[in-house]
Amino acid sequence: MSRKIQVYLAIDLGAESGRIMAGIWDGLRLRLEELHRFANGPVALGETIRWDVLRLWTEIQHGLLLAGKKYGKQIVSVGADTWGVDFVLLNKQEEILGQPYHYRDARTNGLMEKTFKKVLRTEIYAQSGLQFMEINSLYQLLAWQKHSPKILAAADTLLFMPDFLHWCLCGAKRAEFTIASTSQFLHPIKRSWSLTLLKKLGLPVHFLPEIVQPGTELGLIRGSLAERTDLAGVRVVAPPSHDTASAVAGVPTASKGKPDWAYISSGTWSLMGVEVKQAALSARALELNMTNEGGADGTYRLQKNIMGLWLVQQCKRSFEAAGRRFDYGQIAQMAAEAKPLLSLVNLNDPRLLNPSDMPKAIQTFCRETKQTVPKTDGELARCCYESLALKYRETLGSLEELTGNQIEVIHVVGGGSQNKLLNQFTADACQRPVLAGPVEATAMGNLLTQVRASGELGSLAEMREVVRRSSMVELFEPDPAPAWNEAAPRFAALRQRSQV
Repeated sequence: MSRKIQVYLAIDLGAESGRIMAGIWDGLRLRLEELHRFANGPVALGETIRWDVLRLWTEIQHGLLLAGKKYGKQIVSVGADTWGVDFVLLNKQEEILGQPYHYRDARTNGLMEKTFKKVLRTEIYAQSGLQFMEINSLYQLLAWQKHSPKILAAADTLLFMPDFLHWCLCGAKRAEFTIASTSQFLHPIKRSWSLTLLKKLGLPVHFLPEIVQPGTELGLIRGSLAERTDLAGVRVVAPPSHDTASAVAGVPTASKGKPDWAYISSGTWSLMGVEVKQAALSARALELNMTNEGGADGTYRLQKNIMGLWLVQQCKRSFEAAGRRFDYGQIAQMAAEAKPLLSLVNLNDPRLLNPSDMPKAIQTFCRETKQTVPKTDGELARCCYESLALKYRETLGSLEELTGNQIEVIHVVGGGSQNKLLNQFTADACQRPVLAGPVEATAMGNLLTQVRASGELGSLAEMREVVRRSSMVELFEPDPAPAWNEAAPRFAALRQRSQV
């Protein structure tokens, strides 16, 4: 007798695009189907950069309508995941206050150092366990307090991006644990809001919602939305709502116990880390500027947030503006043909965060650090890829030092796992085998959390077993690494130009 097919929906928003994904579950495997994809990105408004959340919600509703028409009563639940740190403010009447800011907006520039004059860096780390980056929600709140204190005072609810989408779906005002942990004001031991920290900084706390765990049912889809999309009775379930947390839940590892595997969630950002049971809050973890973000089943992701393929994406944009149109495969091929390890960049240099011309910014950095200046498109791309691989090598050493465990294999998931050149560079630089895939680890982690919430699966290990049955991975074995060994000290020296 054939088993009844169930369908689950993932709303997955990234910095470049969003999509509605259907997960067709047959009790053994999960098959993915993309129902609707749409563009995303920063919107310039005056001198600021914002997110157009109303357009995104319009696109999401269209995708839900397509899902309802195709799968109807087979659909069990829906949940959203997005990037971290950014948020929407609602007043008591549930009106959006202001247009939500993009994390690359310049209003937080310099705020982090000013914050340390009020609360010591060590205390902030003890109360958050988070890597220090000016884009963090903490500094965004301080920016709001500085330029629009009346708006902040009028806010009744702060909702991170996926929490806002869950409110749009069902009216729930909750903060899912993994996305809340990206804020730098979630306590890494108590796993509750760091109210003491916020009050010391003079920030309001009245608008912080209840924190819920991944897999929590938030309610039924709004009646009016159900009528428009034919999704009556569909439940809204919070997945690991930070996209990296969902991606790590979708890593096809069979390893259990000690963290002998690392992950790289590769996309606009590269998130490299290990899954641990408790946050690492030592003085050395602070010195290395490692981050502790929430994961599935109460785990933490001890990781480094690395400026990832953003550099290549922005180079591609500049190439196109100059009339040279290449896809990412062509860019990787040009990089493969360029001379190796000629020039490297410090991925933490603030000038690379949002330059108007990425190739020019890279060339300026190389010129100032007395390196060979990359001139061709291939040389520029190779500089980006090799710098990333060396940053992975450096981070691998930090992870092994902090956990006391040898990492045997690196899992690369997400869109960047399709870049064979970068995968091989990673294997060679780190001298570890790399398992690449699945590309759709984020959607897998989101959807399988919903499957588990419906009672179909019993554990995170079972979810990962489904990922292994439902997807393909590619192995990249490391080649001997003398050139990478020689380049590593040169790369490390570039850190002196900015913070770790």
